Amino acid sequence: MSLTEFIADRSRCKTILALVGAGLSAGSGLDTFRGAGGLWNNYNAMDLATPDAFERDPCLVWQFYAYRRHCALKAKPNSGHKALSQLSRLSLDPESRLSFLTLTQNVDGLSARAGHDKRALLELHGSLFSVKCTSFECAYKNDFNMDDPLVPALSVPDSGDYLPDPSLSPEDLPHCPRCKTGLLRPGVVWFGEPLPFRVIDMADEFIMFKKVDLMLVIGTSLTVWPAAGYVDMVKSRGGRIAIFNTETSSECEWSVEGNAAETLPKALEPLLGMEYLKDDND
Repeated sequence: MSLTEFIADRSRCKTILALVGAGLSAGSGLDTFRGAGGLWNNYNAMDLATPDAFERDPCLVWQFYAYRRHCALKAKPNSGHKALSQLSRLSLDPESRLSFLTLTQNVDGLSARAGHDKRALLELHGSLFSVKCTSFECAYKNDFNMDDPLVPALSVPDSGDYLPDPSLSPEDLPHCPRCKTGLLRPGVVWFGEPLPFRVIDMADEFIMFKKVDLMLVIGTSLTVWPAAGYVDMVKSRGGRIAIFNTETSSECEWSVEGNAAETLPKALEPLLGMEYLKDDND
């Protein structure tokens, strides 16, 4: 049975879990910052995404994230994001008898901007557009800060030619509007930090208490945990796996090679028809 045939068989495919990685947003022109291309101005991007890096040089780290925020805001959700968005809205219709959840490892906000229903979207690694105070005495957090720039010192030119300014001082960076003294930090999960317990609990609950018939693994190499563990959890409960990536995989029932922004909508066409394409012309 082909993937499209399985998706079209509503008696078999009632619950779908999507795991989204950077490969989907690459279709919108965003850098994955992994592998050979994982450099930003000769800095290893993964080295900047740590609590130690922020404590050591908050100015450099904030400039890196200001650049990423700017690029994410300039990017547009692609047809893959929109197809998942349509699937999320379809699952809200009781007559569809479809259960659906997206787990995204991406922090770029493109899934939300595509109109993905928030009740069916979990951001495993936080969001570039969330900021929180670093002061232990302050619990300030803003999950919907779309300002660009956050402060004048973090302005990024539209040309994309953005070099870190070594003359920047911590006083130039975003500070907490509540306590007035604490430095704000990006509301993303850095390497070495735990994922939000609420997010993990909701993901586990979906997998444990619903029989996931199909898991869509989109644009990720499954090297990041616990996201990679979700595949094993679904497999152990009899679910089937479809991987959409630029390379083929032998660890699943269906491996779809190519640009996920193009291949994913085609695979979901039995469920969505061609309705999602109308969004591309708006």
